[in-house]
Amino acid sequence: MNRAGEMIELFRSAAAYINAHRGGTFVILLHGEALAGDNLPNIVFDLSLLHSLGVRMAVVHGLEAGAAEPAPGEQARALDEAAMGRIRQQAGGLGVAIEAMFSQGTSKSPLHGADIPVRRGNFVAARPAGVVGGVDLQYAGKVRKIDAAAIREELARGKIVLLPSLGYSITGEVFALAPGELATETAAALEADKLILFVPGDGASNADGAVLPNLSLAEGEACRDRLLARSDADSRCAGLALQAALRACRGGVHRCHLISCRRNGALLEELFTREGSGSLLSRDEPHLLRPAQLSDVPGILQLIAPLEADGSLVRRSRELLENEIGNFSIIEWEDTLVACAALYPVDDRHGEIACIAIDPAHRNNGLGERLLASLEAEARGKGMDTLLALTTRAEHWFQRHGFEESRVRDLPANRREFYNFQRNSKVLRKAL
Repeated sequence: MNRAGEMIELFRSAAAYINAHRGGTFVILLHGEALAGDNLPNIVFDLSLLHSLGVRMAVVHGLEAGAAEPAPGEQARALDEAAMGRIRQQAGGLGVAIEAMFSQGTSKSPLHGADIPVRRGNFVAARPAGVVGGVDLQYAGKVRKIDAAAIREELARGKIVLLPSLGYSITGEVFALAPGELATETAAALEADKLILFVPGDGASNADGAVLPNLSLAEGEACRDRLLARSDADSRCAGLALQAALRACRGGVHRCHLISCRRNGALLEELFTREGSGSLLSRDEPHLLRPAQLSDVPGILQLIAPLEADGSLVRRSRELLENEIGNFSIIEWEDTLVACAALYPVDDRHGEIACIAIDPAHRNNGLGERLLASLEAEARGKGMDTLLALTTRAEHWFQRHGFEESRVRDLPANRREFYNFQRNSKVLRKAL
């Protein structure tokens, strides 16, 4: 396939994600290296692209000298009047710089022709953090309230809301806020669909340094503790981001992403490809299993096409699949179909498991086992006592899950009649 063809296929494959994200509300946290690094203009361009695709965004940005997010058990840092003066000055300059990046529109700019209004304001009410451990934290503050209604109104008008890590008190004072806390509170107040946190690495990593693409809350807590126990700055940053993500999930945000601030295009790769590029923390099971619907037919056809091409599965036309869609169950990840399987009734006692297909990027995650267990439960509910499977490639997988080798002549008569001797499939049987 030539380069143009690859671009066309890539764009088509992103269509499902574009539709899933359109109209969603994202809270973005830019902090530390994300603001100071050379990749910031690319990140802003990608955020602008999200805006053009219908995503509503509130962007929280940290401040170099601002309030630091303490790890569990650590003492928060006090900020005196002189430090607060520097923070206020920096907030204005950094906000203007980010607005300027969103405003690029020359003919040579990637954002040529784009109209991306950015709105700042006193959306965050704050209170003093007070005296902690005998130390007066002075101008270090805590979020008291997010004016979610005002932010939503600006988002509905097509504006990107920019939130510096500052809050305003009822006494007219300005307090510096920890960026992670502000992003978390904003995401919860807006009932955001996603909280996206940029980190120096590629996401949250395991003990061997490999990126963890999906984490439950329990896994996220263990990973946070492991990262914060390390001495390097990148691990600490990822650990604090994961700490904020955990707080957001418990506050009602369903999905939080940790994405590299160093790698060009990491945001788009995470949001618009099956493979992703960072780490997703979800308070729900990220892989949703449900009965298939007619609208799932295109996704199933795309999923099974490679297996049909290599002979692992029998070819199914769109018309046949539409007629048989009631037999299928599917698993979604991030609103995209990543696995399917079918239970065909053979007679009152027998059902046949067929058409198991899993996207390569989601294999070895137990999805096949989940589909099989679900279809077995469905078969029992229908009064069946035996499951059949005919396969040319997956004999050992079925045997690992309780199926035993059988013979063609032992198939029910109405199934034996349609056995394809050219394929010479292995016949397996499991008593329920």
